[in-house]
Amino acid sequence: MLRNTASAILIVLTCVLVPVALLATWVHDIALDTDRYVSTVAPLATDPDVQDAAVHRLTEAADVKVDGEKAAADLASWLRSQGLPPTAAAAVKGLGPQLDSAVDSAVQKIATRIVHSDAFATVWKNANRSAHSAVVHALTGRGRGSVEVNGGTVTLDVGTAVEQLKSQLVAAGLSPAKAIPTVNKEFVLFQSDQLAKARTGARLLDDIGNWLPIIVVLIGVAGVFLAHHRRRALARTALGAAFACLVVSIALVVARHYYLDHLPAQVQSHAAAASIFDTLVRFLKVSLRTAIVLGVVIAIGAYLIGPGRVPVAIRGASDRTADSAANWAYAHDVHTGRAGVWADRYRKWIALGALLVIALVFALWNHPTVLTILLLVLILLAVLALLALLAASGRATQLDEHRADPSHG
Repeated sequence: MLRNTASAILIVLTCVLVPVALLATWVHDIALDTDRYVSTVAPLATDPDVQDAAVHRLTEAADVKVDGEKAAADLASWLRSQGLPPTAAAAVKGLGPQLDSAVDSAVQKIATRIVHSDAFATVWKNANRSAHSAVVHALTGRGRGSVEVNGGTVTLDVGTAVEQLKSQLVAAGLSPAKAIPTVNKEFVLFQSDQLAKARTGARLLDDIGNWLPIIVVLIGVAGVFLAHHRRRALARTALGAAFACLVVSIALVVARHYYLDHLPAQVQSHAAAASIFDTLVRFLKVSLRTAIVLGVVIAIGAYLIGPGRVPVAIRGASDRTADSAANWAYAHDVHTGRAGVWADRYRKWIALGALLVIALVFALWNHPTVLTILLLVLILLAVLALLALLAASGRATQLDEHRADPSHG
């Protein structure tokens, strides 16, 4: 009774901790691995929504002001003094709004050209690299950087891009651009009122990020080992962990919608905020999907090696197919000799060894995905199929030797 209770507690704890371990790994990788963080956010420089927001922010930051009406009025007065008819001078004076529009169009055109250039991608990448320590500060309370974290708002300095815009505007002949002040211009990456409150939890997840996945696996192994029906316990643990990850995945979708529905005024673009949010949590979402698929695969595997009618029928059909293929091959002088006999004798141990090797490859795989699982499953199935053929060939060899032995005649 005590053993079953301990097993149940450990299995439930495993199911709860699996998504927590994935979250800890995500926090650890995104917050502390500079190269991974930069590679994660670098593609945002070419994201259309982020580019549109950047163009808007640069245009707004430049804030080039030209009094079109005054300039048109002065020009009209001068032309009248030079003998221009009053009607024509009035027409020139009416060009004031068009001058304002032309200036705004020129600023936006050059800002767009800058944002869509390779230079902006480099600026974005370098700025995010230097900003990494501030993201660490936002999540763990440690470190500082050129990104400002204030009241849960994380902003990126785009002053370098503004300076490029200023230089190109002046070079294009728009002299008022010289008045653009040399000050920091901020681009809001994301904002959350809960950011400061999450620091304690994030710091804890960061500290245990390397060890928690191993601890969870050990807890799960202990829970399955203590169970009286280990195969069933394995399947339940796998399905329970998959369900927990599914719940967290759904919660992440809900959190995304809530976050985007409550964006503060300082976030310039709803679409850009969505792209940034999706990029930052992409690794976590992939990890959750991978865990769900892995749990289902393990549960199916545990079921297929069980005594149920369907698993027995599947295994029987597989062996009969292998025997038919081996007998046909043996009849055509294609056989494996003693290797097949050895494979038949130690088939279970060889299969277990193959399974452990696949599990080790998965454990050592750097950030596995659903495709990784499917690839390893296909490899395992191919190995098991080959093993079944070898074992069947061994049985055919033994049967032929048995018939040929006079002592069994």
